[in-house]
Amino acid sequence: MTHTLMDLPFHENALEPYISKETLQYHYGKHHAGYVNKLNGLIEGTVYADMELEEIVKKADGGIFNNGAQVYNHNFYFNGLCTKDTTSPSKELLSLFERDFASIEAFKEIFLETAAGLFGSGWVWLSMDESGSLVLESFSNAGNPLLSGHTPLLTCDVWEHAYYIDYRNARADYLEKWWELVNWDFVSANLAACTQ
Repeated sequence: MTHTLMDLPFHENALEPYISKETLQYHYGKHHAGYVNKLNGLIEGTVYADMELEEIVKKADGGIFNNGAQVYNHNFYFNGLCTKDTTSPSKELLSLFERDFASIEAFKEIFLETAAGLFGSGWVWLSMDESGSLVLESFSNAGNPLLSGHTPLLTCDVWEHAYYIDYRNARADYLEKWWELVNWDFVSANLAACTQ
């Protein structure tokens, strides 16, 4: 099976001025594409060659895991973005935010603080655990909730390549703007799929 670079669900300039076309050209066009190409080269002739991406993430290690997980994570990240103020959380999602974090505003504060404080490069995720609770998880490098047996709902990329062109070292500023671009329809659909 050959893995392909996903199509962005928006035009390269659609997220401006919060995330620039130049950032997307490097982040999506160079980094994300590079992980896809490297993954395909690494799995050729191995037991992973016929596996779906999610299965690779759960079973592989070393370079195959790193590149496979980065493809998965970036797919999730880009699908989780949309133009500013075009979506809102479902009633079900808002209810779970209230139950598990007190409110969506409280969740935002905790999520952005966690992302700002993550040392080095990595990812911060909202996911659902086996008990049906929303959980906030941060992972270094290519980590993600699949490794915990959790269902991913939303992620934010805090590798420098996600924001350095636009924000330099001001990660907190990037995170505030990223929040404005969250595709809540995508997050709500992920929730609905795992609670049916």
